[in-house]
Amino acid sequence: MKRFRTLRVFVAMVMFIMGVMFMTGCGGSDEKALILSGQDPVAPGTCTEAGPAVISSNPTDGDVYVSTGTIGTYGKWITVNFSEVMNPTTIQSLSPGERLTFTLRVRNGAYVSGVVMMNAEYTAATFVTEQTLQTNTEYTATISKYAESAYGTSLSCNYKWSFKTAPVDTVGQAPVKLGTAGTYGIFAQRANVTLAVDSRVNGNVGLNPAGACNNCVVGTTVIGQVHNGGALAVQAQADIQAAYDEASVRATNACTLSSPSDISAAQASCNGFTPGPTYRPGLYRTADPIGFTGTITLDALGDSSAVFIFQTDSALTTATDSVVVLTNLAQAKNVFWVVGSAATLGVSSTFKGTVIANSAGITVNNGIDPTPRTDVQGRLFSGAAVTVSEFATVTVPAP
Repeated sequence: MKRFRTLRVFVAMVMFIMGVMFMTGCGGSDEKALILSGQDPVAPGTCTEAGPAVISSNPTDGDVYVSTGTIGTYGKWITVNFSEVMNPTTIQSLSPGERLTFTLRVRNGAYVSGVVMMNAEYTAATFVTEQTLQTNTEYTATISKYAESAYGTSLSCNYKWSFKTAPVDTVGQAPVKLGTAGTYGIFAQRANVTLAVDSRVNGNVGLNPAGACNNCVVGTTVIGQVHNGGALAVQAQADIQAAYDEASVRATNACTLSSPSDISAAQASCNGFTPGPTYRPGLYRTADPIGFTGTITLDALGDSSAVFIFQTDSALTTATDSVVVLTNLAQAKNVFWVVGSAATLGVSSTFKGTVIANSAGITVNNGIDPTPRTDVQGRLFSGAAVTVSEFATVTVPAP
């Protein structure tokens, strides 16, 4: 009896070893890391261990109706953000298969060919597929502990997440790259910032060249840092200008706003859809001023990576009590208002997205105490001054 029990244990050990050898031989280095670490992978943003982490991904875990491609490339972008500066030599793969730290595959199927690039700050990585993704297909992405921080510390967790593409081919806009400016709630170029006593900015405030930052009290009106001139502000200003220069000339698959003075009204049909007051992901364009008096809804169709861009060569003005609603996983971080002149946000309005006003100021009108306050979930980047009135709040979206 003892001999049979020993034999069973021996057979079980042999089968386990062969299983590990099989999985290791058939998979990439990402699978090896997941197997050998002894730790189950987690979705981005859910690691509870200390150390470098993947704090977000785009698309996110569980997304559906994800676009099959990204405009400006032949394939699709899958992007992650890290909690600290990373070592690019442990992540980047400038030719397909060069490094398998960050991978994408059809769920339980073949790997997807692509390259991995990092941003200039080495805080984000993007997997760019060589071709568009298949429709109505589940994909799984992984990032292993082979990724290290700039100080040589491995990621504290292995990461694995899945998403599903749309049932038809859809090519989405790429997010506007903000670089180091992404942490700023307000930035003024060549002018001043004025914050009312009862206003608040949840994020950094920047000025360049250095100017007057009126009532910018860290810990009270500014829940972040103030960069008034200096190297950080210079870099942020350069990143904002680069973002405007790139986003303002986008034209692929643009929908023309036929009644831009009130985009809460129906617009001309575009790409088989009539936008206004509900807008699907995409690029909306006019040379005339943009405004809205009621509620507009930005519908991501279940794709949290969906991008909305509104372009105007002129001004942006929202009315009192106007509202921007995000639905079906739409996110404020993926909404951009590219404005050629001034931007004015109405009294007690609710606004979502990043405003880049290239050549004029931005004014946020007052809210009412205790409600409704004027609420901006986004960023306000001005080519001139920025003024935030009383009972108004600006909050930088999560990455």
